[in-house]
Amino acid sequence: MAAEPGTSEVRPQHRFDQGSLERYLSSRLPGFPRQPAGALAVRQYSSGQSNPTFYLQKGGQAFVLRKKPHGPLLPGAHKVDREYRVQKALFSAGFPVPEPLLYCSDVSVIGTEFYVMQHVQGRIFRDISLPEVGPAERSALYLAMIETLALLHSFDLQSLGLQGYGRGPGYCKRQVSTWKKQYDAAAHTDIPAMNKLAEWLANNLPPDDNEETLIHGDFRIDNIIFHPTEARVLAVLDWELSTTGHPLADLAYAAQFYFWPTSIKNLGQGSVLGFKDTIETPSFEELVSIYCRCRRISTALPNLNFFLALSYFKMAGIAQGVYARYLIGNASAENSHEFAKLVEPLAQRGLELSKSTQHSISGELFHQSRKGQEILLKVKQFMKQHIYPAEKEIIKYYTEHRNAEDKWKKPPLLEKLKELAKAEGLWNLFLPDISGLSQLDYALIAEETGRSLIAPEVFNCHAPDTGNMEVLHMYGTEEQKKQWLEPLLEGKISSCFCMTEPDVASSDATNMQCSIERDGNSYVINGKKWWSSGAGNPNCKVAIVMGKTKNSSASRYKQHSMVIVPMDTPGLKLIRPLSVFGYMDEIHGGHFEIHFNDVRVPVSNIILGEGRGFEIAQGRLGPGRIHHCMRSLGAAEAALEILCQRAAQRQTFGKKLYQHEVVAHWIAECRLSIEQARLLTLQTARKIDMLGNRRARREVAMTKVVVPRAVLKVIDCAVQVCGGAGVSQDFPLAFMFASIRTLRLADGPDEVHLSTIARWELLDQSKKLTAKI
Repeated sequence: MAAEPGTSEVRPQHRFDQGSLERYLSSRLPGFPRQPAGALAVRQYSSGQSNPTFYLQKGGQAFVLRKKPHGPLLPGAHKVDREYRVQKALFSAGFPVPEPLLYCSDVSVIGTEFYVMQHVQGRIFRDISLPEVGPAERSALYLAMIETLALLHSFDLQSLGLQGYGRGPGYCKRQVSTWKKQYDAAAHTDIPAMNKLAEWLANNLPPDDNEETLIHGDFRIDNIIFHPTEARVLAVLDWELSTTGHPLADLAYAAQFYFWPTSIKNLGQGSVLGFKDTIETPSFEELVSIYCRCRRISTALPNLNFFLALSYFKMAGIAQGVYARYLIGNASAENSHEFAKLVEPLAQRGLELSKSTQHSISGELFHQSRKGQEILLKVKQFMKQHIYPAEKEIIKYYTEHRNAEDKWKKPPLLEKLKELAKAEGLWNLFLPDISGLSQLDYALIAEETGRSLIAPEVFNCHAPDTGNMEVLHMYGTEEQKKQWLEPLLEGKISSCFCMTEPDVASSDATNMQCSIERDGNSYVINGKKWWSSGAGNPNCKVAIVMGKTKNSSASRYKQHSMVIVPMDTPGLKLIRPLSVFGYMDEIHGGHFEIHFNDVRVPVSNIILGEGRGFEIAQGRLGPGRIHHCMRSLGAAEAALEILCQRAAQRQTFGKKLYQHEVVAHWIAECRLSIEQARLLTLQTARKIDMLGNRRARREVAMTKVVVPRAVLKVIDCAVQVCGGAGVSQDFPLAFMFASIRTLRLADGPDEVHLSTIARWELLDQSKKLTAKI
């Protein structure tokens, strides 16, 4: 049979009479294939530290068997009959569990009690940090997990037919006592931290220890089967520890890995007690907030530190039990000998959490991960120490070279700052799969960098390179990544993006006339492009060009492609730099008109395939559009600072400017605009993290409209307060205004986004309206 993932041959200590099992199932399990006899295949799941679990296959059908371990067992443990009962009740109620099919108490069949359930095909993540998926999918999976937990805690025991399933009030007291007894029975040496933690828990029981909610008892992401391609829970597994008690025990247990001791992450590999990466997305606070929202309870969770400490006490007890079973030879885990090393560090962390009062949830809407907070602090310090002091010298360099031939060349000081930033680890922060930051994390970091004209480039987080790197990262072949993405990520080269055209209305991108035609093993490009930002930079070595490939039968959105064009390809010519309200924007490499005359590149330079241009553009522009907005909010904050400083310095008609009511109102209105725009931007970033670019398109469009308008309003007020100085080179306001005003055109004009927003709104409203739309 095809090997079931995560299984191996049945280990010697867990072997049983497979023929006896096959005969029993043939006679007792409806639908079990009877022929051919002796064809039952059995493999053992490598996971599971408690009840051995087996994959059964016969006649094209698959089942899962759970049984008690052989040999002497801890009292009260391994109750497979309870697992069967609770799964049967939950399956009948529509909760996602594997369908339980049969329970056998006859130990003569395979030597112990067992039950059989339907096999569920899907994904199980053995490493709870989910290193195999990106931040957006990881957030969506954790969101699905926590919503499922909230659903479990919403069930009424009586409606499930589970009256008497638990032992009544006093769950927390029983848990402390039970795990202390189990630990004492399994202990191989004295560990003072475990004794101290047990004593603290016993003396600090929650006053409301009378909750009787159905709880899982071992709820974590590696006990869940997810849909093969969607962030959707198909089944929750391993109900051995389920009972009635306090729901916060499940929540704390599911979230305890946010506080996991770094010293033991490499131990217990292949089990929940070992995982590769730190869990940053979603944050602990986000997870708890989502749970509370789903259950419609307050985010003020008293005694959360008790339940976190209890989780670590319980986990240390489990680790000790696994090691005890290893010593007597009936452990399920292949690496059970390592578990003795885990007990003391887990107990120590439990003690630390018991003393902490920092785990109440503030209700904060958008919480940055700990890594995001650390990087933001480092960025602020770096900008204060290095970037702000360098700005005057760099601006002076461009002013002095304005009319020189090398005006597009980067000043040496800028290159030195980039090397410093790279050495500090403040590099490529925009790309979640490399930085480990969520879009929400990066939103607040990008805002900070937006306060300076040079900071985004110093951190290798500047357009258009960020968008081009995202394209190559998401859609490029391995060869394309090696040749172009890697040097871009290292900052060795820069790039430009060629999409907008001078001879058509480019707000409708299907008007594009630049042609990309196949000719043997090459593509030949002919056409004109303009507003190709950064093309003047001598280090700009590659362009991504979007053009029309011949396919008249395809829809108008599948007739365009993107292709990689090295800047030194014959036929590619820089025609002229374009000014932005009179500014040449040398600091960003200018904005150029570029002509392509029979430019020939290899077929291997096509990105993703012919006709995939709009698909790529949407993937590229989602994060890219809000990255602009994030940085723009930083510019707004800088402009507001200038406004307030000027209002406090200057005096008219006998009083300071800020004492004039109109100016005071401008200041207030600017703050309102910034805060409103920031909230929308963070909401969009969070939705991209949770659901991906595609499902956040409406929020991206709204952000793209709202933020530039709000920022322009702030800059305009600052100009007005500064008077003539505001439009001069003495302040950055005029250049800021010119840059931000272009955002109402770049990446799609406001009017296109407004039409899109209106269409989505009407589609939503049409579901409720009686009038036909």
